[in-house]
Amino acid sequence: MQKINLRELYPDVYKTDVFVDVAEEVLAAIRGQEQDDAAYERRKFRHKAHYSLNREDGIENDALNRPLTPEEILEQKQLREEVYAALMQLTAIQARRIYARFYLGMTVAEIARIEGADRRRVWESIRRGLKKLARLLDTAR
Repeated sequence: MQKINLRELYPDVYKTDVFVDVAEEVLAAIRGQEQDDAAYERRKFRHKAHYSLNREDGIENDALNRPLTPEEILEQKQLREEVYAALMQLTAIQARRIYARFYLGMTVAEIARIEGADRRRVWESIRRGLKKLARLLDTAR
C-alpha cells in the first residue's frame, strides 16, 4: 500500500492535505494517467493544437495522422509520373546527379567523390538541372 495526497490529484476539491492508502495497482494507474496527460499536452503543443481534439470520435487521430484521400493519391501518382518524365528529358549526367541527390539522399560531396568530379561542378550541374526541371514541369502544366 502506498500513501497519496488527494489534494495533489483534486486541488479544486481538497484545500488541505488528505492522505489515503491505495493499492499498488491503483497507484500505477494514477501515474500512468498522469504520464498520458503529459504526453497529450506535449502533442498538443507540438502540433499547435491548443484546444482539445479528443472527442472520442477519432478526430484527434485523423487530424494528426490523416490518411490520404483517393484523389490525393492519384494526384501524387500523376505528379511523380510528370517528374520522372521531365527528369528523363535532362542530360544523363544531370538526371543521374539529381536522382542521387534527392532520391538516394546522397550529398554533393559523395556524388563528386563517386564520379571523380569536382564538388562545385556537381553542385552547378544539379542547380542547372533543377532549373531546367522546373521549366519543364511549368510547361507541362
